[in-house]
Amino acid sequence: MRSLAPGIKLITSFSRDSWYRFFILILTFVFYTTYHLSRKPISIVKSQLHRNCSNVIHPADLNITDNDTWCDWAPFDKNNYQNLFGVLDNCFLVAYAIGMFFSGMFGERLPLRYYLSSGMILSGLFTVLFGLGFYWQIHSLWYYCLVQALNGLVQTTGWPAVVACVGNWFGKGKRGFIMGIWNSHTSVGNILGSLIAGVYVSSSWGLSFIVPGIIIASAGVICFLFLVESKSHMLDIWGICLFVHSVEQEPLLRNSSSNEEIFSTNTSTAVEPEEDHTEAISFCGALRIPGVVEFSLCLLFAKLVSYTFLYWLPLYIANVAHFDPKEAGDLSTLFDVGGIVGGILAGLISDYSGGRATTCCAMLIIAAPMVSPTVFLSWWVFSFFAQTLGKIGNSRALSTVTAIIDGTGSIGAAIGPLLAGLISPTGWNNVFYMLIAADVLACLVRLYCCPGLCIRRSEDGADTLQGREGEYL
Repeated sequence: MRSLAPGIKLITSFSRDSWYRFFILILTFVFYTTYHLSRKPISIVKSQLHRNCSNVIHPADLNITDNDTWCDWAPFDKNNYQNLFGVLDNCFLVAYAIGMFFSGMFGERLPLRYYLSSGMILSGLFTVLFGLGFYWQIHSLWYYCLVQALNGLVQTTGWPAVVACVGNWFGKGKRGFIMGIWNSHTSVGNILGSLIAGVYVSSSWGLSFIVPGIIIASAGVICFLFLVESKSHMLDIWGICLFVHSVEQEPLLRNSSSNEEIFSTNTSTAVEPEEDHTEAISFCGALRIPGVVEFSLCLLFAKLVSYTFLYWLPLYIANVAHFDPKEAGDLSTLFDVGGIVGGILAGLISDYSGGRATTCCAMLIIAAPMVSPTVFLSWWVFSFFAQTLGKIGNSRALSTVTAIIDGTGSIGAAIGPLLAGLISPTGWNNVFYMLIAADVLACLVRLYCCPGLCIRRSEDGADTLQGREGEYL
């Protein structure tokens, strides 16, 4: 009897549960990649909205009254353009931070598929509207601020929803390596957004927004058509029975004597679907969970650093190194390449050392002179609370807890670019001193604001939050 082809053997070696999990992991990765892809163009376009026009060849038939600003886009053609850019960033980030505190509660009470797909489609709409300002010759700051604020609100649908969806499918069996790869969607989105915006920024900067807007809206349609938000919603492919639980404790990345297996090859057991009858947690109830406030403050300072780079690094490169907007945007992607490598590396280290909190603190210390460890920090917080909330029997709280932590972090994300706009006229070195101080504060919050909290890893690989009086979760 002839043996099966190696590729078929590989495919059939995985259970249906494993393939569904892999499919959801890929979908959520793509979805949140498009969220960041649509956020990035503004940082690339800034250096095109205000540039040194004395070095630009102007058309012969153009009547020029100011040789230094004739090629700038009003209202960013004034000397206070850096402050205006800071205002523009904060319209998005403040709306994002405020909306994030409510987004998680909506995400727990609404179908994730509808919630996520509508958020992506609306985000695409507002991103396109910003780009249409170029073709409609709109020079009102209020128009761009309004579009940014509305976009910030609808972008809050992304992170709590994808985290809740992944939590529904993978429960409390996450591992650093796989989740480190998955959480690189942030950096991948930033890189793709920079490259796409860079293609059009020098010719028609409106397309730098329109194309990403179409991409995220298209992803929203895909989400509506294909996302399955929970295992209990997945019908068997033959329509005979509902697909339900594989063993919840089975890790996503399992240690074995010979190798590490990414997805379990055990066959799922068909049983009656178990509905989650736990009530959605309240905002105050989520705040009372040990560690939520402390980790929120830590992420606040870390995201202050990350988003300052996200919104200001291309402009810094263009101003200091005198690169054109496209070259500055392309070069800025190296920051996100480092984020991908660092997140995966930190995940591997935490897997082998068993010390996620220690790894996080070490990266914060190392990052102070270099900045920034946000990718790993946000993954670690998500991974930890996905496990601990599962233990206390309320996995539905994950969306609200994630929203609170990310919402607090988004306050830092709003403060960072604002401070950069205010400080940069005094010198870019002062901006970097501010970023170094923020990274140090993030580490100090972890070390000193919650000295009684520590993470203990059991033999089965699950993390437990403990304090002086014993186990909390």
